Amino acid sequence: MTTLIDTFESIVGKGNVLIRDRDTTYYRTGYRYGSGAAVAVVFPSTLVEKWRVLQAAVDAGCASIVQATKTGLTGGSCPDGDDYGRPVVIINVSKLKGLRLLRDGRQALALPGDTLFELSQQLKSIDRVPHSVLGSTTIGATIIGGVANNAGGALCKRGSSYTELALFARVNEKGQLELIDHLGIKNLGDTPEEILAKVESGNFGEADIAGDDKSASDTDYINRIRAVDAEVPNRYNADPKRLYEVSGSAGKVACFAVRVDTYEAPERKQVFMLGTNDARDFVDLRRHVLTRFEHLPEMAEYLNRTTFVVAEKYAKDVALSIKYLGTERLPKAYAVKAKAEYILNKIPFLPKYLPDIIMCYAARCFPQHIPKRLREYRDSYEHHLILVTADEAIDEARQHLESEWSHREGVGFFECTDEEQEAALLHRFSAAGAGIRYQNMHQRTTEEALALDIALLSTDPEWVEALPIEVEKHLDIALSYGHYLCHVFHNVYVFRKGTDTERMKKILLDRLEKRGAKFPAEHNFGHMYDADETVRAFHERLDPTNTFNPGIGRTSKQRKTPLPGSHKGSKAAGTS
Repeated sequence: MTTLIDTFESIVGKGNVLIRDRDTTYYRTGYRYGSGAAVAVVFPSTLVEKWRVLQAAVDAGCASIVQATKTGLTGGSCPDGDDYGRPVVIINVSKLKGLRLLRDGRQALALPGDTLFELSQQLKSIDRVPHSVLGSTTIGATIIGGVANNAGGALCKRGSSYTELALFARVNEKGQLELIDHLGIKNLGDTPEEILAKVESGNFGEADIAGDDKSASDTDYINRIRAVDAEVPNRYNADPKRLYEVSGSAGKVACFAVRVDTYEAPERKQVFMLGTNDARDFVDLRRHVLTRFEHLPEMAEYLNRTTFVVAEKYAKDVALSIKYLGTERLPKAYAVKAKAEYILNKIPFLPKYLPDIIMCYAARCFPQHIPKRLREYRDSYEHHLILVTADEAIDEARQHLESEWSHREGVGFFECTDEEQEAALLHRFSAAGAGIRYQNMHQRTTEEALALDIALLSTDPEWVEALPIEVEKHLDIALSYGHYLCHVFHNVYVFRKGTDTERMKKILLDRLEKRGAKFPAEHNFGHMYDADETVRAFHERLDPTNTFNPGIGRTSKQRKTPLPGSHKGSKAAGTS
């Protein structure tokens, strides 16, 4: 390995290659799940350096894992164990930035380290927005990472993150690294290094931009979400119609650039808060909105009362951080906290996740952050819906809520003020980590939280889950929240100490599978879920030698032998 490390250092510089365990631990450990061994973590500073590092790793017979900000929730951007049968190299691409707006901002060209947050900031000046505007925008997820994972988001009209316009590398059947140029930009060059250098420099004009026959977003989603009697969920990671080269690749190729669509920002926004104690009320509302509304809401975010209460107590610091520090500072703050956490977790006498514990206690010193009317709904209703509408959809939603919804027995709604709108959306965002935080605070009496990411059938009558007794008796607390019109839910279970959580997971997933649910819905398989045959076959076509991100979807981590006649080398292929 000494020769390979020397090669990496000659490409990126000695300071950009980490090999000591204490230096690589952070990069070898998942945000919430998984950890494993790696011989080096390499930080290329240019696309050409990334290409050369990939070539060196392939020539040395290594497995390669490309990671960026490491925000994945299922361990898909880090190793899992040390049973790969060959050295593992992590290539961290967070330095590779070069975000550019194309076609008057209607599309964006993103490099591996460009984040959704950075895109949202750049688009503000032209009144446009990116694909996702909720959690991932704040915590630093990259645009390419979202595409690779078919990431969903909360927005009812946009579906999974998707594009057919990409520049990526793969290892072919002969074991050769090749560059596939389907970016839809003409005259980039003939060799991999020429193409990559020109893309990074932006040395091309508007006349070079082509690819009009390819999609840069999931343009059909608005039709799928309205299909309320469909026999499959309307979005999930294994949807074969959303698996295309980089889209859904889960790291089985090494992506250098993508083109993605952007969207007009709404001129007006109004948030409505809805409550009921009968889940059937929301079922009827959902069906009416999807089949009768001309203009769909922007978002429809569900929380059960338990989630509301736990988020209020255990994730208060998250809401306060966003409100007072601002989203501009938050990605760096999360990165600093995560690194401190990994260092402190190594000290035996300290509790795990100490920064989280300190921040949770500190937040209790601040005044109540949830406005009065929202707290009243917390106490009055078991089920809550944050309905976000914009422009023409505002009046349509208001008319229905006033003329029909409000006449149902046992329901309520109100139009949020600006203060209430901000608080409700911050509360929904902070709820995403509330179950994990609850477990951190009760780690002596509970097992690690089990977080399931589920796409239910549109017709599933049991969207409010009735847990079997064999699960219920081990349960400490259960949270449920999600994107209600999409019927995508995030259920978090915290079990008492000593519970076999793998057995609980199997029971829960088996029940869901029998009801036609798909999982994962938007966080991808990582090392937590078993990939189905559709995804396995797709990944094997992309990566026939199992060189990139082996083991994803709980598949084999072992190298697959190249076809006879293979040899070292690389080439550019499929250029546009």
